[in-house]
Amino acid sequence: MNERPYAQAIARLREADLRPTRQRLALAKLLFEQGYDRHVTAETLHEEAQQSGARVSLATVYNTLHQFTDAGLLREIMVDAGKTYFDTNIGDHYHFLCEKSGQLTDIPADQVTVAGLPQAPDGRRIARMDIVFRLQDE
Repeated sequence: MNERPYAQAIARLREADLRPTRQRLALAKLLFEQGYDRHVTAETLHEEAQQSGARVSLATVYNTLHQFTDAGLLREIMVDAGKTYFDTNIGDHYHFLCEKSGQLTDIPADQVTVAGLPQAPDGRRIARMDIVFRLQDE
């Protein structure tokens, strides 16, 4: 059975209580319909959108990525003060970062052991832990 264009993107946005605007649909299709976990920056997603014929500004890409993150569709990974990736894999896992190429790669959570977590201050609880192992080329 053939699915209507954007059917998966529309369903995913509606499940997250996001209105399926033209820009959100175009970006959701690029992010989620390729069948694998993706790590993108706003700039790389903007370039993909331009190449696909979607007319969206870089500011719209940034805003949409943050809306998707707030809705639980993406995970934000800040690797440096000026470098943030958005991950379509929102489950527990960690990352390798190749410092030369900037490529971010998943590490399954069961491959990393953390001994002893600090007590969260003021009655708060730790929601998530981000670990990025930086790879250096020889």
